[in-house]
Amino acid sequence: MESNLPLLLIGYAAGVFMAAIIGGRISELGRMTHTRMQMVMSFVAGFILGMAVFHLLPHSLERIEGHEGIVAVAGWMVLGMVVMVILLRVFQFHQHDLSPEAGDLYGGGDRGHDRGRASISSGSLLGIALGLSLHTVTEGVALGTSITIDEGLLPGLAVFIAIMLHKPLDAYSIIGIMQSVGYSRRARNLANFAFALLCPLVAAASFWGVGMMGPLGEGVVIGYTLAFAAGAFLCISLSDLLPEIQFHSHDRGKLLLAFLFGIGLACGLSFIEGGTVHELEAH
Repeated sequence: MESNLPLLLIGYAAGVFMAAIIGGRISELGRMTHTRMQMVMSFVAGFILGMAVFHLLPHSLERIEGHEGIVAVAGWMVLGMVVMVILLRVFQFHQHDLSPEAGDLYGGGDRGHDRGRASISSGSLLGIALGLSLHTVTEGVALGTSITIDEGLLPGLAVFIAIMLHKPLDAYSIIGIMQSVGYSRRARNLANFAFALLCPLVAAASFWGVGMMGPLGEGVVIGYTLAFAAGAFLCISLSDLLPEIQFHSHDRGKLLLAFLFGIGLACGLSFIEGGTVHELEAH
């Protein structure tokens, strides 16, 4: 299976790249309705939360021994959350819903929505792009390392699905904001291409970087890296979900079901992965 890992990496990279391109194109074609966007965000938030808890964290603990190691894993996980919170506070990049309905809920009708658009300058757009890029780097590292350590038929599949589901939302955000500010179509297309390419490049660098580090890379380095990624994924998930819980009283049932479905799917993939590993070990 190891000889096929580079091909698997290429396939995952192509999937993430196309997902981001499609997200940007959807933003060019028109805004999603508020309800549909919230349904998608709730499902993806649940799935990413499940990936952090059922996939990244267990794999991290497998590579760290002893009580002190577990404490260190917890520390790296918290560090991942803290870093992501700082990025969110500094760059304020995690706003996916650009629909007029969101303006009504967050800022006082159409005027509030227009003020939100007008407050986005070229400088703040650069900060948004940088924030999204830094959290994309975290996703790329998680994907690259997962491919090297996972066992089963398709190593890294769960992390790949989580990133592929979330990446269109990020691309949709940044291209939609660029369109609102008034950037040309050419500039938006170039930004979409560059953003779509970032995660695959980081995943490739992580994949081969871990291989070059030998036993050390396959042990504690990967363990702490995955713990950090788990914390970042948790923060990404909750930054999507918590604002909707706070501000939206409508469609609570639908959003809750979408969130639970996302967690259930992540748990199911983790269960299938574990069963496959046990079958391979038995043979």
